[in-house]
Amino acid sequence: MNTLKRTLALVATLAMSATAFASCGDKGSSSTSEKATEAATSANDEATTTGDAETTTAESGTEGKMDPSIKQGGKEFTVVAWNADDVPYLIAQWKGLSYDTIVQDLADGKVEGVNANILNVKGGEAAENYDQLFNGGEDMDVYLVEADWALKYINDDTKTLDLTKLGLIDSDFADIYSYTDEIGKDKNGVRKGVSWQAAAGGFAYRADLAKEYLGAETPADMQKQINNWDNFVAAAKTVSEKSSGSVALADSLGGLWQAFACGRTTPWVVDNKLQIDDSCKKFADTAKTLWECGGVTKNSQWTDEWTAAGVSGNAMGYFVSTWGFGGFFLDAAGGEGGAQYGKWNVCEGPQPFYWGGTWLVVNPNTDNGNEARDFILSATSNYDQMSAYAKAKPEYVNNSKVMDDLISANTVFNEKISGNFADKQNYFAELANNAKNIDFKGLITPYDAAVKADFSDVVKKEYLDGGKSWDDTVNAFKDKVAESCPDLEWED
Repeated sequence: MNTLKRTLALVATLAMSATAFASCGDKGSSSTSEKATEAATSANDEATTTGDAETTTAESGTEGKMDPSIKQGGKEFTVVAWNADDVPYLIAQWKGLSYDTIVQDLADGKVEGVNANILNVKGGEAAENYDQLFNGGEDMDVYLVEADWALKYINDDTKTLDLTKLGLIDSDFADIYSYTDEIGKDKNGVRKGVSWQAAAGGFAYRADLAKEYLGAETPADMQKQINNWDNFVAAAKTVSEKSSGSVALADSLGGLWQAFACGRTTPWVVDNKLQIDDSCKKFADTAKTLWECGGVTKNSQWTDEWTAAGVSGNAMGYFVSTWGFGGFFLDAAGGEGGAQYGKWNVCEGPQPFYWGGTWLVVNPNTDNGNEARDFILSATSNYDQMSAYAKAKPEYVNNSKVMDDLISANTVFNEKISGNFADKQNYFAELANNAKNIDFKGLITPYDAAVKADFSDVVKKEYLDGGKSWDDTVNAFKDKVAESCPDLEWED
């Protein structure tokens, strides 16, 4: 497509809202045991929170001053989210309340001074709902944003508050994983959002099939065979050949791309221009080889066929993030007691990656600055609170010290999820290195979600299914990005 045609396509789409949103899927259900409630209460007792403008929080070791411009004393502290997967339990942890009853208690208005506005929509639909709340001047102190579209708000000073104005400074977040910090900062490097979770991923695989087809006795053996993309392809070919094409090493093209895309060293957009670097061709060729040799299934993510391939044994492994182990990956085993339950292991895989994640941000018009600060500290900074939450929810929390300590203690985060792994492998332990080694410094742009989705779609349609040349694939990719990101500039 030449520049004139691309410009015409760009102009034609100016009136359209073409932002691509992608939800990170259903997360594992929350623990409702009495033990979880006790942990929440115990940690809450140990955390010190005050209503003063100057505060010191237990375990954070921080003194920060609230900006006097931040309003206080609002009638209710309101947290807004698209579903009830996380917010109620973060509130329960903060306030020392029961995990068992917190959802209903919030719905019934029984948590004094706190309101959870649960929109009951998909994550990708949240932004439109948030915009309506902003436009209507509705009460909103803290709200949640997803990785794929967080910058829409983080880069808008009218929608998100510089967290230093709440008295929150670098030392409060000294132990968070670096990639989560990068996503939470605006284009000027100002911290606007903080996540309570690290959504690092790994490669989960059938331990019995790995032994049969690859001779891998342990996760360490498996990791040696798939520790880079060339080795991953070689292993996939071996599995396909030995299984007569009946078993694919990888679950889906989407899973491959989730991991592979995190290895980019060039931002998708520089100086308002799309960047197509060598990693794009590398992924396309890797995907094509796997596609043609049967090393990856041709199933789409979030379909019944996708998880059924795990149950049938047609897919040997899945790229899984922390939240997925109790969700789609458990389904791929057939659920607790299912045909493949308890037969899996997990290793780091060929590339450190993350998939999904959610950030807490603050409305600049909050009228409950103290509560916003204390809620964020509880969720994202306080060692005791985060440790209790990691065990009770369970959650891979965004604190390397907490997770290292829990992993070293061989913590069983969830019996049901742990039971899906051979010898009850500590599945979070395998993700710790990936969480620490994800490097997104200088790589994040507001266009990432749309461009990533466009590239994966075009590679499948043009390069794999269509048999088009790489040059034709690149042109199709540019055309698609011109439609979804019409404000980008294009060279002749």
